[in-house]
Amino acid sequence: MKTYKLLIVSFFLISIATFAQDGPLRERFREKKEQIKALKVSFITTELNLTPDEAAKFWPLFNAFEDKQQEIRKQKLKGFLDRKDDNSIDKLSEKDAATMLSQMESTEDELYQLKKKFVANLKGILPATKILKLKKAEEEFSKKLLQQYRDKKIGR
Repeated sequence: MKTYKLLIVSFFLISIATFAQDGPLRERFREKKEQIKALKVSFITTELNLTPDEAAKFWPLFNAFEDKQQEIRKQKLKGFLDRKDDNSIDKLSEKDAATMLSQMESTEDELYQLKKKFVANLKGILPATKILKLKKAEEEFSKKLLQQYRDKKIGR
């Protein structure tokens, strides 16, 4: 009986400690995210060699695009995880799987339409060569970020 009470108290204390650390973890994640965003802005600005006028028009458009893209992806992921938690994919009925697939296609189409609109808007701000450089710069930044992550993980 004493062991049982000790186990409950230990579990309670561990739970409190975990929840107490959640705030600082979330804050560190937010700080890292902002740090990465700042590096991305710097990298893209350098790669595109934006003029001050171009930068003033480009960044609000780019940030709005990124925010909307993130929102769509978050909804997609949440929808998938909600479904995944209910049943494993192997246990889904064919009808549910078709519905889920349709939702995924719809989300991909929404992302594609968002990108098309973004590029159309960019055409009024940047020359075509800089729009192509943007795509290349985003890919290069992602590769460098992933490589840094891998290097840190291997170095541990």
